Amino acid sequence: MARRCELTGKAVQVGHLVSHSNRKTKTRFLPNLCNVTLQSDALNKSVRLRITAHALRSVEHRGGLDAFLIKAGETDLSQTAKLLKREIHKKLAETETQAAA
Repeated sequence: MARRCELTGKAVQVGHLVSHSNRKTKTRFLPNLCNVTLQSDALNKSVRLRITAHALRSVEHRGGLDAFLIKAGETDLSQTAKLLKREIHKKLAETETQAAA
């Protein structure tokens, strides 16, 4: 399983730890990944995702999973998140056509 956020695409970064004597030691900076179950209001189901703590705050700030996925670009999303986004778009379009009729 890749150490990558499913919503924002944030992954492992590589850098140096620099000591007082200016020696550089290679290190990996891992993202703060959390296993989270989020509720989709449009689909009326819960979804398990592995996202960073920062992404969780962003989801809450935007007003939920549906609002986050509608606004998010597809380049950073994982396969499961892309499928969810498409399902949400279909469901919202379906409810709009029913409301218009």
